[in-house]
Amino acid sequence: MEKAKDTTSCDRLAAFESYRARMNQRILAADHLGIKRFFHLDETAYCDGALDRKTKELLGLVASMVLRCNDCIDYHLINCVRLGFSDEELFDAMNVALIVGGSIVIPHLRHAVETLDLLRTRENPTE
Repeated sequence: MEKAKDTTSCDRLAAFESYRARMNQRILAADHLGIKRFFHLDETAYCDGALDRKTKELLGLVASMVLRCNDCIDYHLINCVRLGFSDEELFDAMNVALIVGGSIVIPHLRHAVETLDLLRTRENPTE
């Protein structure tokens, strides 16, 4: 299986993470109670509960693929890789998203696989 090796694409993840952090900081600086509450709910939804955080991140990835949100896909894949999911586990979850969402998910599946390849390259830059 051939992985994405385009070095300029590796900057895509760094740019995404930087933009997300910068804009979240800007949004929260507006000090709007409703927005702050929503951000807090979003953050705490992924904490351990009846389901552990790892399972919840995988659910977030599947939902993001079905909803066709590439930013969300990147966010959840970054977390899934940090939490130690294997490629096999992630592909199994992405298959569920494809079955639930149908063929319209295929472009987002491509995006997810590219992101996964970039994350793995980030982990092992010499491979």
